[in-house]
Amino acid sequence: MATPIKEWPKLEVRAVVRFLFSKGTKPSEIHKQIAETYGEGAMSRSRVYQWCTWFGEGQTSLGDEPKSGRPKTSTNEENTTRVDELIICDRRMKIREIALKFEIPKSTVHEIVHDTLGYRKVSARWVPKMLITSFKGLKFRNAFCSDANKTMEMRIRRIFV
Repeated sequence: MATPIKEWPKLEVRAVVRFLFSKGTKPSEIHKQIAETYGEGAMSRSRVYQWCTWFGEGQTSLGDEPKSGRPKTSTNEENTTRVDELIICDRRMKIREIALKFEIPKSTVHEIVHDTLGYRKVSARWVPKMLITSFKGLKFRNAFCSDANKTMEMRIRRIFV
């Protein structure tokens, strides 16, 4: 008996199902062969039957079909830019106010502000997180004055001006 393959991509196993199904092999036999070759966890018996049904109905794609409906998140480049511009204009803006203004969920605004843009509230103002951890008082460090961090330097000037 051969040693089961330990790592396998989903598409490879689906291709094997499609190949064996096109040869006329029964789904129960296909599952047995997959379990012997890839191990028990490769594909369940019900999933083999489901893929055989789909291939029998004429499906040729091995990949997952795109899902319909709303996107998982509204965290995108456009919203990130809009939120950043709003915070730069008014550093005292609250997350709730930003969410109402752009009509996006508060949790998404929170993710954009804290995780993506890296802002934290200090004395009721949004301040880049790097300032809080990297500065002692209002003294600049040389690391933020390099050419690679021009955008950060611009944000710093807006904050302290």
